[in-house]
Amino acid sequence: MSQLESIEAIEKRLWKSADNLRANSNYASNEYFMPVMGLIFLRHAHSRFLSVKEELEQSLPKRGGKTRPLTKEDFSGKGAIYLKPESQFDYLVELPDSEDRSQAVFDAMESIENDYETLKGVLPKNEYKDLDNDVLGQLLRTFDDSALKKATGDIFGRIYEYFLTGFADQKAHDGGEFFTPVSLVQTIVNVIEPDHGKVLDPACGSGGMFVQSAHFIEHMNKNPTEMVTFYGLEKNPTTIKLAKMNLAVHGLEGNIQKAITYYEDPHGMVGKADFVMANPPFNVDEIDAGKIRKDPRLPFGLPGENNKNKVPNGNYVWINYFYSYLNERGRAGFVMSSQASSAGGNEQKVRQKLVESGDVDVMISIRNNFFYTRTVPCELWFLNKNKPEEHRDKVLMIDARNIYRQVTRRIYDFSPEQEQNIISIVWLYRGQTERFLDLIDSYCRRLLEEGHSCFETIDEDEKVQPLPAFIAKIKELHQSLKPLIETLGEDADQQEVAKELNEKLQLFIADVETFKNNLANEQSTYESESKSKEDVYQFVQELAPLSETSHDLIKDADLIYKLISQLIDVCEKNCDTIENKNWSSRDVNSKLKETNEARGFAVEQLRKVHYIYRHAHWLTSHFPDAKLCDVEGLVKLVDMDTIKENDWSLTPGRYVGIAPEEVDEDFDFEETLRDIHTELESLNIESAQLAVTIKKNFEELGI
Repeated sequence: MSQLESIEAIEKRLWKSADNLRANSNYASNEYFMPVMGLIFLRHAHSRFLSVKEELEQSLPKRGGKTRPLTKEDFSGKGAIYLKPESQFDYLVELPDSEDRSQAVFDAMESIENDYETLKGVLPKNEYKDLDNDVLGQLLRTFDDSALKKATGDIFGRIYEYFLTGFADQKAHDGGEFFTPVSLVQTIVNVIEPDHGKVLDPACGSGGMFVQSAHFIEHMNKNPTEMVTFYGLEKNPTTIKLAKMNLAVHGLEGNIQKAITYYEDPHGMVGKADFVMANPPFNVDEIDAGKIRKDPRLPFGLPGENNKNKVPNGNYVWINYFYSYLNERGRAGFVMSSQASSAGGNEQKVRQKLVESGDVDVMISIRNNFFYTRTVPCELWFLNKNKPEEHRDKVLMIDARNIYRQVTRRIYDFSPEQEQNIISIVWLYRGQTERFLDLIDSYCRRLLEEGHSCFETIDEDEKVQPLPAFIAKIKELHQSLKPLIETLGEDADQQEVAKELNEKLQLFIADVETFKNNLANEQSTYESESKSKEDVYQFVQELAPLSETSHDLIKDADLIYKLISQLIDVCEKNCDTIENKNWSSRDVNSKLKETNEARGFAVEQLRKVHYIYRHAHWLTSHFPDAKLCDVEGLVKLVDMDTIKENDWSLTPGRYVGIAPEEVDEDFDFEETLRDIHTELESLNIESAQLAVTIKKNFEELGI
């Protein structure tokens, strides 16, 4: 199970532990919020510290046979913060009960603040004073969870978001709109490519846009602190602290000011930003029109005013502001309610002026359930004041509502490959054919790598052989059954299972060997290719049989495991296994479990081969000439006259049409039923818990 797929279990376990401890403290939810987030900050800071430390130590220079000590500057250059021994999470976890943990955490936070001026007064310190020593110890151990120790930055971000949302649900914080889903932020970043100058987020929340922008620059092998300056606006002081903590843990700094963006512009950023990114509050209806009527950040005018002198919907106030912040070459990318792209009345008038400016670049529709706190669909808007002349009167419309993966029962996102495929459409729009071909080329390479990993790979620092290991386990289990198989009666059904297993196993072994040989042949061919556009497209076609074989091997592995399970049942029912000295149910079940684990690992690796191929094929089949073209239900380059005919709507679905229904060849009916059953069990548990809570509340009210 991947980290993202297991995230819901991790989140729930950590949240339940932390929330149970809150019941044993004197803190209300809003008071417990920062101590918990502070410990999550320390946990993640320490994980990043250890990861970077190992990398740095391998490259430190030596003088006189001695390696120089690590410095704060070493870590800053690697996107992490330096932690002295007393600030490291392991030290705090291991403190004995006789020690004052609250003072130790205070000292840890103080030490970090002393080393990092931008964190002065930001980290929680006094908040730990009233926590019971034992409760704080349990809380530290809660966040010493093994899953968190291994968590990557993105995984941690989701846990961070989950806790923020959990506290918001308890009214510990206002609104709960702290985090934009990572996949949406990455999509925004990869479209506008913020690689220089001033980057502004006027609704910055906890700073996720800045963090992902920094990652984008790091992938270019450049230092974010040298390339960009981050500017943020946020109205809530607590959220500002969270943003500064989030930046610090990634080795970043930002000029984040407390302000109500509707009425204030403390950075004086009109016409100065190279890049603007934001996920503003949707559909706000209480903006004082009198305060902003003459605001220079409204180049397209006020989007309406009601009889209470309020702007009835703030979406186009935000859109005006984002546009106004851009300099003459600036780009903006932001999340906006789907309602805004086709709104009528005064909002339509503002949208018309925006479209007529020629600076609307790309629109991307996103399906519902991408947010923890909102289930509604949305659009990603992209503005570009430096569009090439041939695109001035056009807008690229992408409907990505059918592109998603289900991460949990309630949350969807883009896989990295889905995200890259969407971005690659923008590359074609911009004439960046080489980047598009490089992506397909990378899929081909990955497919071959994943194919070879079916035979040998590294898992948790150990060399493993997924397919050979599964075959070995099946053979071992099959061999242990032979004494009983030989005693089976003449009953046709009994003999049929044994016969079919033997035949399928021999065929499977032969097919695996063929798969291995074909991989080697394709690898040799691929390395000799010149990699023109025609070569890349041709090679995707040549890899199709490997993908099909991997898919067939998955079904065959599942069938073989099913057959050997059936054979064990046959032996149990039809042989005197209790009296047979060659039979041990415990040993057989143990071997069966080991075989199933080996099967699962092999199948997971085979799935990767088929999965990567599907993405390469998706690109070559949708864009057969490696050029932008209209694809029904996905993308269309729309001119201004067409937009005008459609009431100046910027809703992609209005232009791209309906995608033909795709057959999901990987659909597993039995697995789907199991998922439904699991979800039903979860809902029943939640229902029972809710009933207990309601009963308790009634009892407290004396009802």
